[in-house]
Amino acid sequence: MDNVIELKDVWSSYEDVPVLESVDLVVGDHDFLAIIGPNGGGKSTLLKIILGLIKPDKGSVKLFGGDPRKTRKYVGYVPQYMSSNLDFPISVWEVVLMGCIAHRGPFKRYNENDKKAAQNALKTVDMLEFKDRQISELSGGQRQRVFIARSLINNPKLLLLDEPSTGIDSKRQKEFYELLNKLKKEVAIVMVTHDLSAVSVHVDKIACLNRKLHYHNSKELSPHDLEESYLCPVDMIAHGVPHRVLEDH
Repeated sequence: MDNVIELKDVWSSYEDVPVLESVDLVVGDHDFLAIIGPNGGGKSTLLKIILGLIKPDKGSVKLFGGDPRKTRKYVGYVPQYMSSNLDFPISVWEVVLMGCIAHRGPFKRYNENDKKAAQNALKTVDMLEFKDRQISELSGGQRQRVFIARSLINNPKLLLLDEPSTGIDSKRQKEFYELLNKLKKEVAIVMVTHDLSAVSVHVDKIACLNRKLHYHNSKELSPHDLEESYLCPVDMIAHGVPHRVLEDH
């Protein structure tokens, strides 16, 4: 089977300002990869290139072995949480069904298969009992589960998550990452995050990105990689135990 994602020597810029430089990345089936790095380091741009929404200035991008514009239908994407989106009166059930629009078009009625898929997706994330609740009434962690359910409705082979722990309190973060660990049995997951407090416990692999990508196909990163990405000394990231040790920076 082809790799899920293959990037070779990818460069991207915005108005002649470099955003990504010589990025190489391979993500395999059922990988759970976290991409960390500072604001403005190119993380969201990288996701858009993977999805085929941005064409790189240089380099090769393959998604499921093909052109991302043709194969992104196999991807479930959960964008960064925005509180302003919660003002619109819409139920959990309606939010999840909206995941069908990309494949069915905006003006087609939902059929029984769509409704069954929505029910199964809500069961997967343990949110079926909330299907009639207004999305604005849910906690941050519950909302993220609903947004993941929306991304699962078309049975994707890859989940792309942009800052998924935003708005989730610390008590619910453990449950959220346990859900992602359950999902990785079915799909590959690439997660952009600032959440250093949890990633090295729950993910399989970590990459640092600040224009250049530091990635060794594992969850081990050298102090040099971290300093290159964060542009400051980082004494230690502890792996395999539920805590992180980071110097102020």
